Order: sequence, then C-alpha cells, then structure tokens
Amino acid sequence: MDFLYSEWLGKPIWMWLGFHALVAGLLAFDLGLLHKDKNHEIGVKESLLLTAFYFSLGLVFGGWVWWYLGPQAGQEYVAGLVVEKSLSMDNVFVIAVILTALGIPRAAQHRVLVWGILAAVLLRGLMIGLGAALVHQAAWVLSIFAAFLIFAGLKMLFSKEEEPGDIRENRMVRALQKVLRITPELHGQRFVVRKPDPKTGKRALWLTPMALALILVNGADVIFAVDSVPAIFAITTDTFVVYTSNIFAILGLRALYFALAAMVDRFAYLKTALAFILIFIGTKIVVADTFDLVHVPAWVSLAVTVVLLVAGVSYSLWRTRGEEAKADKAAHHA
Repeated sequence: MDFLYSEWLGKPIWMWLGFHALVAGLLAFDLGLLHKDKNHEIGVKESLLLTAFYFSLGLVFGGWVWWYLGPQAGQEYVAGLVVEKSLSMDNVFVIAVILTALGIPRAAQHRVLVWGILAAVLLRGLMIGLGAALVHQAAWVLSIFAAFLIFAGLKMLFSKEEEPGDIRENRMVRALQKVLRITPELHGQRFVVRKPDPKTGKRALWLTPMALALILVNGADVIFAVDSVPAIFAITTDTFVVYTSNIFAILGLRALYFALAAMVDRFAYLKTALAFILIFIGTKIVVADTFDLVHVPAWVSLAVTVVLLVAGVSYSLWRTRGEEAKADKAAHHA
C-alpha cells in the first residue's frame, strides 16, 4: 500500500483517490436516490436546497483542506470555490438558452445536466492538468493568463447585450446536423435511438435532440473554462486545490441551474459584476506576481469576489424588482 503515499501532482495518491471516490458517491446519490423518477421536475425551492447542500459540502471539504494542508491552502480553496461558482453563473444562462431552444422539457433537463457534469469533470481535469504543467514549467504563463483575464473582463464589460438568436441556426449546430444523424423529435429521455436511414433504408443509430443538447452544453462549458481555469490559477498554483475547488463548483452547477433559469431576467447586471471579478483577478496577478509590488492574500481575493458578486446580484434584483409584477399584470389583461 506504499504507492498510496507516493506523490502525484504534488499530493499523495490517496488524496486524489479519496476525492474522486467522494465525487462518485455524490453523483450516485444524486442519480440513484434523489432522482429515481425520470419525470420529476426540479422546482426553484428544491434547486436552492440542493445548491445549498452542494455548496455547504464544498465548504466542509474546504475545512478539511484548511486543517490538513494549512490555512493558506484553505483560504485559496474557498476563494477558488467562490470564484468558480460566480463565473459558472454566466454559464447557466447560456445552458438555459440551449435547452429551451432545442425544446428539452424541464423533466428531461436534469438528465442532460448530470451527464454534462460527468463530461465536464473529465474536460476540466484535462484543462487543469495542462494549465498546471504550463505554470510549473514557465511562471511567465501566469502573466499571459492575467492579460487574457483583463481582456475577457473588459470585453464582457463593454460588449453590448444581444438577444440570443435561434440556436438551431447556429453554425456549430448546422455542421453537426450535416455530419451526424439527428432526429428532429425527442424520444423520451434517450440520447440515441435506432431507426431506418432514409438514404439506405437500413436501421442505424441516430442521435436525439437530447444528445445534441449534451454536446452543446459541454461545448459551452469548455468555452467558459477558458476564463475560469486561468482565474483559479491566478489565486493558487496548487493543482489539488485548483482541481477540487473547480469540481465542487461544477457539482453544484446543475442544482443552481433550475433556480437561476427560472429567474434569468432578474440578473441583468450580473455580467457586469463578473467582468469586474475577472479584471480584478487579472490585475492581482500583474501587481502581486509579475511585478511583485504588493502581496495580495487569498482572503482578499475572496472578499473582493464576494462583495462584487453580492453587489451585482443585489443591484440586479433591485433594478428589476417591478418587472415581474408588470409581466404578471400584462398577462392578466391579455
């Protein structure tokens, strides 16, 4: 059993195996116990309770990191968890557009999101492993991350809000439809079905809109990971802390989706807060790491992120406080 104490990416193998066993247990608990009924629709209340459960569990794990690896690692983990959770909120709105445009019913959305999370865990692991290798081989890579984060934040801050078009006319969707057999209609909650090919008359495997949604959701996660992975490396270069905080943020994303998707119009100014978070983290690298002008503790990054996020959510809810009542009134008179 000595191999369990051998180091891999800076930490004993037993820590990596133990964390993945915990993740596997959570996914089995979610799929096997919480959602046995495939037709069960997750409401806002249940979504918020599940979000609180996963976030609390993430904080408990952070407490263990604090106890076992020390206060510095603990602070970096919590800061990373909050930053990743914050940035994932923007991803939720894109996922909502994808699932709505493809006509995926709420009862089936849970299945897409769970399998999407499984794929996201693997994709994030690959991206974090690549990022860790780059950072440890060449420290100047962090400066590139910083420039990218500042650019992404400024672009997000000054870009005009556009109404989402019909995703079925998206270039990626049309390209997939040309190379893959995709049924125009849903087949329950199945990702793949067998049916005759109109060209050959032989039975063949077809993807359903559920599978198309899964592909697009994972594509969206990869795009958002391009922002979030450099952001967490800006807080810490400890691969274990980076990976575990990222995965716990992803695990809670599915639960958070059903609450945010129901109130998407109430968070009009959240993107501005997320833009400032990216700009702050990028600037922190430049000031603290590249030029070594001042040391920025992990708790400062955490505090600034929380303040910006709370401010963005609060301001959004305050500015849109009358819109829901107006919509209900208009619907009543219609």
